[in-house]
Amino acid sequence: MVKTMTAALKIPHFGYCDEVDLTQLVLLRSELKGLAEARGVRLSYMPFFVKGSHNIGLAMDTPQGLLVPSVKNVQALSVFEIAAELNRLQALGSAGQLGPADLTGGTFTLSNVGSIGGTYAKPVILPPEVAIGALGKIQVLPRFNSCAELVKAHIMSVSWSADHRVIDGATMSRFSNLWCSYLEQPSSMVLDLK
Repeated sequence: MVKTMTAALKIPHFGYCDEVDLTQLVLLRSELKGLAEARGVRLSYMPFFVKGSHNIGLAMDTPQGLLVPSVKNVQALSVFEIAAELNRLQALGSAGQLGPADLTGGTFTLSNVGSIGGTYAKPVILPPEVAIGALGKIQVLPRFNSCAELVKAHIMSVSWSADHRVIDGATMSRFSNLWCSYLEQPSSMVLDLK
């Protein structure tokens, strides 16, 4: 970890923060959670966050310290299959049994600092990757809807760091906007859709 983080801090990082309204995702997950549990899988929010394209690394706090296993080829997996793979990786991480195949090959990492209670972070890129996202806790906050009415919304902050040699601010902003749009209207990510 010392070698990796020393190499990571040689990368010219830039940060970008945003917030995403997860109100619709909170409702969808509550509808699907029981179905997934009946199939033996705990359905957290993380499968929805990683549903994209690539090998998504997930920073895990394990008894052996911080480890970053990755879910391979998430674009070919359903949200349910991603949840099952996350359950497998978390069980292996807790038991200290993550292998080299689990810990290599990530192309982008997500760190769920919100699970511990954090709202914002300045995540450090894991080389040779070029970006990382830190997910804050989901908070119920007041927001105005499209009719200018005050409503309760489930808001999560996300903090991105990217290698400025590879990704510019406009590209990261467009990516964040697209990612947020999927989570704000999650109906396209139904449980078994690949």
